[in-house]
Amino acid sequence: MRLESESIAAHVAALAVEGGFADIEALFAAPLRAVVSAEALRTAWMAEAAKAGPHLTVGEPVSESVDGRIRVSVPVTGAQGGFTLVLSVDDAGQVQGLRLAPPLGQSWQAPGYAKPGRFTEREVALGEVMGSLTLPKSPTGPAVILLAGAGPFDRDGTAGPNKPLKDLAWGLASRGVAVVRFDKPVFGPDPYTMMDEYAPPTRAALDLLRRTSGVDAGRIYVLGHSGGGKVAPRIAAEEPAIAGLVMLAADAAPLPTAAVRVARHLVSLNPGAAGTADLLARQAAAVEDPDLSVATPATELLFGWPAAYWLDARAYDQVATAAAVDRPILVLQGGRDYQVTVADDLTRWRAGLAGRADVTIHVLDADDHLFFSGSRPSTPEDYARPQNIDPEVVETIVRWLAPAPSGLVARLRRRLAKPGAAEK
Repeated sequence: MRLESESIAAHVAALAVEGGFADIEALFAAPLRAVVSAEALRTAWMAEAAKAGPHLTVGEPVSESVDGRIRVSVPVTGAQGGFTLVLSVDDAGQVQGLRLAPPLGQSWQAPGYAKPGRFTEREVALGEVMGSLTLPKSPTGPAVILLAGAGPFDRDGTAGPNKPLKDLAWGLASRGVAVVRFDKPVFGPDPYTMMDEYAPPTRAALDLLRRTSGVDAGRIYVLGHSGGGKVAPRIAAEEPAIAGLVMLAADAAPLPTAAVRVARHLVSLNPGAAGTADLLARQAAAVEDPDLSVATPATELLFGWPAAYWLDARAYDQVATAAAVDRPILVLQGGRDYQVTVADDLTRWRAGLAGRADVTIHVLDADDHLFFSGSRPSTPEDYARPQNIDPEVVETIVRWLAPAPSGLVARLRRRLAKPGAAEK
């Protein structure tokens, strides 16, 4: 069975290199076919291939037995890097699971600012998804609920060998902040929306934290990265128990427009990705078409997300929603971020939140989209290199979460506050 599974995995990798994604989909078991289309696989593969560079080659499969299935890892290498195609194959030879992972041999390393002796971590059920509660050993203060970016992210925000949300959770818990983070739900063929993706686990996490001994129930915040930052104001608008918002690299520009911009930027770095950029442009145009309806097939739309998702997203103005949320907001932005940018996104947040003394905006000039520090322009290849979140991110959030001053000091601060004075 192992040899057969390895043969299937090698065949799948070869088909992907050749662009045969419809043939790969035909090998999927029904449950996998319901959630992963040929076009979704094409988009994910081309994104990894763009980072790996031209001249992809398929290495020797490595297999192991996991829960009655054979899991096979196939290394794929290009001129600039590589990644791993991981498949689960059942006894009937059908593909039950498929994902793209970091190169073999790379693994996450805890950042130096994480002090595991200061906190505990346990798995928790949050409705239909699982998550982690990272709890300081002497909890006496605030808590945050982490929201990963849009799409199929796990609770750690895993990107290559990196786990930026785990970095953040461990860093904050080391400084006395309780944290809940969760795996994003997996949806079948039925339509779903942005709120379906985020709201139920967030509400479950909020309920858990309010029942957790030592957590200040009046100081539970939502902290979202990228698409998670985009949806955070909407969740806060519906959940008055949320004390405030932290938004990291939150996108404000329309996502279809941003997706095309990013794709064209990647083509400038790797002309071999031109085909993917053209596909994304067609899908983005379909998303923005005034005639878009729930009957439009998801395969024609960006990322394979259903029309219901895009119709809901088109009606949502995250900047206006945030402006109407009467709770403190912290916005962090990486200066080197080419996905969510200072020019295209942060300018919108600045304009929409201008004049509020309870809004703090902080740009970390050296940081990219995942808040990894560097000195040169950010590229997709950077995500394949083991890194940790900039410690200044943790420090900035901890300072911002500190108890608000009271009495005379608070009155003086309010008096001194000027529009934009909180920005730096």
